[in-house]
Amino acid sequence: MMAEPAPEHDSGIDLRRRPLGEIEPARSRHMWTRSAVGVAESGDLVVTGEWDGTVTARDSDSLETRWTVDHPDHAVGITSLETDETIVVAGRGDTGAIVAYDTETGEQRWRYDTADDVGEAVKDTVFYLPYVVALETGTDADGNERLYAAARRYERDGETRQWHSTVYAFDTDGEVCWTYETDASPIALDLDADGERLAVGYNRCMGDHDTGLVVLEAESGELAWTWDPGTDGDRRVGDVSFDGEAIAVSSHGDKRGYLLGPGGAERWHVDLAVETEIEGETLYAYPNHAYANDGRVAFVTGNTYAAESRETESRHPNEHRVAAFDADGELLWDDAVRGFVHGLATDGDRLVAPCAQNFRVRDPDTHAVRWFDLESGPNGCERIDGIATAAAVADDTVAAIEEPVAYHDEGETRGAYALRIGSLE
Repeated sequence: MMAEPAPEHDSGIDLRRRPLGEIEPARSRHMWTRSAVGVAESGDLVVTGEWDGTVTARDSDSLETRWTVDHPDHAVGITSLETDETIVVAGRGDTGAIVAYDTETGEQRWRYDTADDVGEAVKDTVFYLPYVVALETGTDADGNERLYAAARRYERDGETRQWHSTVYAFDTDGEVCWTYETDASPIALDLDADGERLAVGYNRCMGDHDTGLVVLEAESGELAWTWDPGTDGDRRVGDVSFDGEAIAVSSHGDKRGYLLGPGGAERWHVDLAVETEIEGETLYAYPNHAYANDGRVAFVTGNTYAAESRETESRHPNEHRVAAFDADGELLWDDAVRGFVHGLATDGDRLVAPCAQNFRVRDPDTHAVRWFDLESGPNGCERIDGIATAAAVADDTVAAIEEPVAYHDEGETRGAYALRIGSLE
């Protein structure tokens, strides 16, 4: 069991707010990814992606709009090709579009519809839509900048559930260099620092593809090696992160964190939110995020679940926590994030956690943007009225998306749909 969290204090950095229009309030349980935000490496440009498809680039200091475009789908992921001065937006929708926009003007440079590969939705509901779940950029061994993406689509026919997915490598002109297709559900990508290997984490494996981690040759897309937690069921991996030749993996199969060496050799593993008996119930929580850098690894866990029932009034002692370990797997520090973290933003040794609702507690004090130093631990917290559902950080600039929330047993809506931005200097 991890230590009790230290008392929190607002940081006082004053996350400025810019309204983003209207969106349906979230409820007690966290919703799917509906928003995205990105910050250029220089920190001078922030880009937001909204559920209605609006993508807007703003000056980070003045928040003046540089350009606005309509993305073909719900805009749910943002990255940038720095040397090509391009903003890339991932979509969830009919086409599962990946679109590259000029950083200065917003002009569309190229577009790729992943539905051409993963197929079209067979049911008119959000969970069936083609979905670009991850984007990753980097420079290959020859010095060429590359974009990597993972797209998936889900369908169900009676008791038969099926995933269709494709991992892509693009050059800066949008040409496909290679693809890697499976019948499993990818959830995370990470490229090693040398641009030679791409790690792909698969969350659900219920078909012929039966391994949670795939490492590909970045130049060719050829398979280098695989690893799996070796657990029963279709839950496998939650996140992956390179550090040199090592890869940190958060396991949804056994709720542990792993550090692997080349070829998948296990260096160590730690219990994060493994099955635990509490008041006659078997409880667990999924380790959803992993981040490794300079010999240290952090993992973030999510909501409590009960093994034998859909509902429980109890909480796993390690739910909604961040824990950091050294190169030998020894605990450096741990702290509470208090609410569900949709996605972890990182920059060097800095981690930023956009914290949404804790649906079992329903305490608005959990709504916050929290940041941590990978070596020393908690660095600051800025509470917000709504829930924080996306974040980005670069060059001391932090940006987050606030969404409104209306708990099912209260009569009010907290917060609003807005961009929040500030400096961590």
